[in-house]
Amino acid sequence: MLRIREVKIPISLDNNEYILKKVSKLLNTKKEEIIEYKILKKSIDARNKNNIMFIYELALNLKNENKIHLTKNISKYIENEYKFIKNKELNCRPIIVGSGPAGLFCAYMLALTGCNPIILERGEKIEDRVNTVEKFLKTNKLNPESNIQFGEGGAGTFSDGKLNTLTKDKLNRHKKVFEIFIENGAPSEIMYLNKPHIGTDILRKVIINIRNKIISLGGEFKYNSKVTNLIIDNNKIKGVVVNDNEKILSDIVVLAIGHSARDTFYMLNDNNIKMKPKNFAIGLRIEHPREMIDKSQYGENYKLLEPASYKLTYTTKANRSVYSFCMCPGGFVVNASSEENRLCINGMSNYKRDELNSNSAIVVNVTANDFDNKLFGGIELQRKLEEKAYIEGKGNIPIQLYKDFKNNIKTTKLGEIIPNTKGNYTLSNLNNILPKYISDSIKEALPVFGKKIKGFDREDSILLGIEARTSSPVIIERDDNLTSSVEGLYPCGEGAGYAGGITTAAIDGIKVAEAIVKH
Repeated sequence: MLRIREVKIPISLDNNEYILKKVSKLLNTKKEEIIEYKILKKSIDARNKNNIMFIYELALNLKNENKIHLTKNISKYIENEYKFIKNKELNCRPIIVGSGPAGLFCAYMLALTGCNPIILERGEKIEDRVNTVEKFLKTNKLNPESNIQFGEGGAGTFSDGKLNTLTKDKLNRHKKVFEIFIENGAPSEIMYLNKPHIGTDILRKVIINIRNKIISLGGEFKYNSKVTNLIIDNNKIKGVVVNDNEKILSDIVVLAIGHSARDTFYMLNDNNIKMKPKNFAIGLRIEHPREMIDKSQYGENYKLLEPASYKLTYTTKANRSVYSFCMCPGGFVVNASSEENRLCINGMSNYKRDELNSNSAIVVNVTANDFDNKLFGGIELQRKLEEKAYIEGKGNIPIQLYKDFKNNIKTTKLGEIIPNTKGNYTLSNLNNILPKYISDSIKEALPVFGKKIKGFDREDSILLGIEARTSSPVIIERDDNLTSSVEGLYPCGEGAGYAGGITTAAIDGIKVAEAIVKH
């Protein structure tokens, strides 16, 4: 097979016939010579808004590829596959704590090789969790154990389902993750799109299919089962305590607990598991009309394309990083709280991304120096600010117009943009929530972002608070064999500090599964 890069297709001519015509011309051969092609990558080049192009990278099967002259963009193609190697049989059933992407993919790979994992999830299975979350968003009655942060599928289940990552993995774990998603109901396009996403609506169904596959392979799920303690003997893991009373024994325990499992972090510290504080980010979400963002990114041809995303960065005069995070085209802002009398938010989109507003977090980096390098200083800061957000919004999502945020006055009337939230909101003053270094950084950055995206800093842009769960505030230390300071205890995924999103968490889950059956 051959690989051909930089195949430029006008967005108005994005069809099979034109692609074949274009490729045959680039190869200097006839269309009939092309037996089939497979899309390897597809991205958008919108630098010239009057001539927007799709950029394809293709794998081609030709009748006689030896006739083709190889160049910089035309080369031989060998498809590499991921290989999971099991070097040993386990003498116990591994326990996976948490069923977010890290836990699910670790369990999936172990189940494929006959290890019969036990998956412990503090929250509910996805069907019940969806009902619990919908009830909370309508009534503000929170279930601290099952919500947008906790439950089967993890926090990413109630998000945009973004799968893009900058991670380069020569062993093709990245590809394996996408194959598993597709096998379980995700759209096949995620394999080649530059910025793939599943959407919260489809992702929920995919999670159910992954669960059923693991069960069919001998895995077992236990819901409403919070690990409240560890059983350790001579610095070796021997099992866990569930809900303060049930003991489940195993010499292998994977901690895929997610970035919001604060009580679990404290429990680990009580058991002398080595951890250290980690940098993260805190800020607000901002909402704009989706059409405005789409026009700014794509020009007048925006209707021919999917809703637009963006990535913005800025360094303040005080050397703080301000950047957009978890951008949700055509989505919602959701009340993502997980603790009583504390409030945090997140972004969420369905697969079609067809809501009227687009949103993203605008966050500012927070370093361990900001909380005196205390192990749980980041958690304490998050909780303090989430308490302020809860008070400011009277239990609802606090929102404010950008012009009022700049002038430090409470918003009393909205402009043209109508908030698109899951959960009630209250007109507020977000300056009352944020530390001054964060609010000042956002105020400095937004006019700069307005020069990059027309209208980004419009006066009636809606700001919402608070975005405090960007990543884990601690790292659970692990060695080259991926074990913690206790033998047989494997920190895994975003909560442990080794991932930053659905894809990287899933990849880390596979890495841990490899380590378990390797040594």
